[in-house]
Amino acid sequence: MDRNEIAVISRGDMPQQGGIRQAPSELEILVRARYPLVYIVTPEEERAIAKVNAIADALGKKLFDWTISNGLTRYRAGLETRTEGRKDTRDPIIALKEIAANSEPAIFVLRDFHEFLTNSEVKRRLRDLATFLRSSLSSVIITAPVLRLPEELEKDVTIYDFPLPTRSDMQTMLENISVDIANNPTLAIDLSEASREAIIDAAIGLTYNEAENVFAKTLVSAQRLSQAEAPLVYAEKKQVIRKSGLLEYIEVSESLASVGGLDNLKDWLGRRRAAMDPQAARFGLPPPRGLLLVGVQGCGKSLAAKASATELGYPLVRLDIGRLFSKMVGETESNIRRALSVAEALAPVVLWIDELEKGLSGTGSSDSTDAGTTARLFGTILTWLQEKRSPVFVVATANDIERLPAEVLRKGRFDEIFFVDLPTDRERQDIFKIHLALRNRNPDQFDLRALSLATDGFSGAEIEQTIIEAMFGVYGRKSDIETQDIVAAARLMIPISKTMRQSIRDRRMWAVGRTINASTEGDTQDALEKPDSTDAEKLSLYLTYLTESSKAGAGAQMAAEAYLGAFPGKSADLEQMRLYLKDFQRLTARLQTSE
Repeated sequence: MDRNEIAVISRGDMPQQGGIRQAPSELEILVRARYPLVYIVTPEEERAIAKVNAIADALGKKLFDWTISNGLTRYRAGLETRTEGRKDTRDPIIALKEIAANSEPAIFVLRDFHEFLTNSEVKRRLRDLATFLRSSLSSVIITAPVLRLPEELEKDVTIYDFPLPTRSDMQTMLENISVDIANNPTLAIDLSEASREAIIDAAIGLTYNEAENVFAKTLVSAQRLSQAEAPLVYAEKKQVIRKSGLLEYIEVSESLASVGGLDNLKDWLGRRRAAMDPQAARFGLPPPRGLLLVGVQGCGKSLAAKASATELGYPLVRLDIGRLFSKMVGETESNIRRALSVAEALAPVVLWIDELEKGLSGTGSSDSTDAGTTARLFGTILTWLQEKRSPVFVVATANDIERLPAEVLRKGRFDEIFFVDLPTDRERQDIFKIHLALRNRNPDQFDLRALSLATDGFSGAEIEQTIIEAMFGVYGRKSDIETQDIVAAARLMIPISKTMRQSIRDRRMWAVGRTINASTEGDTQDALEKPDSTDAEKLSLYLTYLTESSKAGAGAQMAAEAYLGAFPGKSADLEQMRLYLKDFQRLTARLQTSE
């Protein structure tokens, strides 16, 4: 095709309306530029063919339609029944021969033809056809809900992702439905700006048919379609998520009021929620990217992720990175692309990636352990976090901070990184209030200050467990739990601040200067500098040991240590020191008696 031919096509084929030249779609540009083979990836077959039919009409070309059930037929818009195709053209090879024999300007749509692209003769004939069509006025368009393109055809086929309905499409649909039901006094649609935007937000990401169905379903069940019914429309997206098999829809009942403490995080989310107003976009604010929550286990990271969805007014979906891995070559990379595509189609949405470090562990050694699959998965996620433009708010959580690749932490991936530490005194009281109220107990009937002191160093999850243990303890013996029951249960528990003391200290040291504390009262630097109560208790145990050794005498001390070993050093566990001291006291007492 020379330059003169291109100029003629550009001038003659441009659709016009009311004397104004309309910008052609990308698909129309591909057809007018004589791209021989176009592969449309879409689940909306009829909508895609309607678009192709409009292009064919604008360009003065015939449109032919092929299916395995009918063969090759002339496409007639509006016909409910299809005529039988040309003889034997249900066979894909014969159909390709018919296309090659055509001499008229035409567009041929091959539905679900991806199923036959593994056939060697089909691949060869398509390659021959691509060469022939470049010098003709015809094009072949393959439509399929999935992309399955053999390597031999990669250079001949152009892939086109058919877009889901836009906000404008959804608005037009609502307006058409409003006209259709105008004469029915029992049905109503609220098309005020706030209501319209809420309904469209809920429906965006659905196909045209899915949106049309859920609007009809809502009108039948609720007799109206307004901002109040938006959650019913959102619920339809569960089907999209379930069909993907890669994401999990999370029903959220938690709000920020059910999260004790973390005031900095709550204030930050409140500001981001305000920035999601359409006026914020006109002001120039970009949509928020998301946040990364790191810190101590059991301190509310997952709860905060759920509550953030409620705060922002978006549905919550969870991405389990482990579910993406597959033993089939290339399937893992395909799964992550599909999962992220589904998330973008559901937008606006909160995407929760829990325990991010576990899903990305092994990135550094990926080349030698899994042929680079984890590294490619990691690269895809990083690129998407950086480049995404859709309103997908990502909330990622991580416990083992040092296992996170450094690339995740740089600005641009997340808006902010928050460190969630063990709750402070006031926050522990707030947590007790929340969990007592959840179990139908009046917090005012408990000494919250005493409970907070008894649970110093406890995580939020451990505080909840003290209440549960107290309830188990009194059930069948007393009418209800009291403050002393919870205190007694707390004394029997060994909190994570003791079992993982060094690990928590290491995380706090890492967080200083790198993160923002999620609590207004929390100060990671102060927590590091504050004298450790565990160290003080260890010192007390050692001094007690020295006193007991002096009382027992040198002979009993040496004999006991010959059997028990030396007193544990400072790095030993606190409980180990306690047990040693008890054994030492019992043994030296018996040695003294035997003497």
